[in-house]
Amino acid sequence: MSLEENGSNITAGPLLSEFRDDPDLIELVEYFVEEMPNTADKIKEACDTKDMESLRRLSHQLKGSAGGYGFSPITDSARVLEEAIMEEKAISEVKQSVDELVALCKRVSL
Repeated sequence: MSLEENGSNITAGPLLSEFRDDPDLIELVEYFVEEMPNTADKIKEACDTKDMESLRRLSHQLKGSAGGYGFSPITDSARVLEEAIMEEKAISEVKQSVDELVALCKRVSL
């Protein structure tokens, strides 16, 4: 099930960390936000080259880390992508999940 089927709007406004006001975590969140464009590029590249193992690994890593930095919607989207890959869904479905995840990544902000 895609995020849009779940009722989430992946294109609305900046995506802010749940920990943005926590002085103990702000530096870590800032680093995560700074690295997000690189992460999104790697995900897109793996999809474009149909490197499913790299795409699965990247989505798995992002699924685990995003929630820890306060970005639960990214965790959910990465989970959908990882499941699509592991279930060997059609490339069109995998690409849709990638597009949704990348759109969320582009919204990440402080």
